[in-house]
Amino acid sequence: MIGGLFIYNHKGEVLISRVYRDDIGRNAVDAFRVNVIHARQQVRSPVTNIARTSFFHVKRSNIWLAAVTKQNVNAAMVFEFLYKMCDVMTAYFGKISEENIKNNFVLIYELLDEILDFGYPQNSETGALKTFITQQGIKSQPQTKEEQSQITSQVTGQIGWRREGIKYRRNELFLDVLESVNLLMSPQGQVLSAHVSGRVVMKSYLSGMPECKFGMNDKIVIDKQGKGGATDDSGKSSGKQSIAIDDCTFHQCVRLSKFDSERSISFIPPDGEYELMRYRTTKDIILPFRVIPLVREVGRTKLEVKVVIKSNFKPSLLAQKIEVRIPTPLNTSGVQVICMKGKAKYKASENAIVWKIKRMAGMKESQISAEIELLPTNDKKKWARPPISMNFEVPFAPSGLKVRYLKVFEPKLNYSDHDVIKWVRYIGRSGIYETRC
Repeated sequence: MIGGLFIYNHKGEVLISRVYRDDIGRNAVDAFRVNVIHARQQVRSPVTNIARTSFFHVKRSNIWLAAVTKQNVNAAMVFEFLYKMCDVMTAYFGKISEENIKNNFVLIYELLDEILDFGYPQNSETGALKTFITQQGIKSQPQTKEEQSQITSQVTGQIGWRREGIKYRRNELFLDVLESVNLLMSPQGQVLSAHVSGRVVMKSYLSGMPECKFGMNDKIVIDKQGKGGATDDSGKSSGKQSIAIDDCTFHQCVRLSKFDSERSISFIPPDGEYELMRYRTTKDIILPFRVIPLVREVGRTKLEVKVVIKSNFKPSLLAQKIEVRIPTPLNTSGVQVICMKGKAKYKASENAIVWKIKRMAGMKESQISAEIELLPTNDKKKWARPPISMNFEVPFAPSGLKVRYLKVFEPKLNYSDHDVIKWVRYIGRSGIYETRC
């Protein structure tokens, strides 16, 4: 499994070093520094093989985390561990920076001793770790035998992500459906590729050991129940009441056997914030915006550009943080811009016209016109015309996903599903949202 773990700063200095196997020597530290951090060309691959040693790395701001091994390991598992390690460190001391790592190096070594055992990942659940690894060496009160047995059962038992005896005055559940819509469209308006990557993030403040059941408009479930069509959030009354999920991954608290047999997501939730599931869809995606570009060359020293954006959702909804980036040729000498709504500015350093609109309601359209003056060049190569990209945020799920129910059962304590306050929010954001021009 993992032979060693090293954390470097941007200069290549080692901040944290932990070796788990004898086959990893000190020379591995220098090999990664020379071949990756100080490499003449930018290293794009997150996996580097140097002298029969594999280095798996992730970068957070100016900090490098590298897992080293000489064995043929499961790469996906190593990266899952590295990302989990980043999450644990963020939960303990906030932003991952050189200063924070130096200030908390004792804590990090303590965490590594618990999370990895002889290179094999063990318990990486933040809630469980916080019960017996206290931050900044705070001296805890002498623990009773009952408390000690609670910690032991939590670390070794089946439910390692939640301790017993949690109590809240008010039982609340927050559920966020966060989606990222990716699109590549031709100049004629034909969709070349489109998919939605989504996450269901929950915050639970529930007493005791509750059992939760979460249901969504999954196509397989809806087809079994034989339900018809309805109106979705985009305002289009499509027969699309259900969505086809291509693939999904769950938090370890979800009972996979129940999902396979009944397609119901049943789980005992961790306390606090966690990611319940990730999913991906490619069919019947609601595209929140349509970009219509028109580029006309007037001689060799002038370009006329006109871009229209149309919102494609219910008029009562508002899109926010809209930004359209229109690329310009490298030999641009000046730009004159006229826009009906928002603010537009030519950024010479980025070779683009950036058009920003604070808010835009559904079923509206707005346009921008620009005259681009070009310097005469000897280069006979035609301008490649990079795609127009767009950023935005909308208050619905572009995949069409709906939360059908969210139920809470706690038989031991005297509260039912009706006593729990539930909040559900949908946020759709742009991923790589591009239109060729």
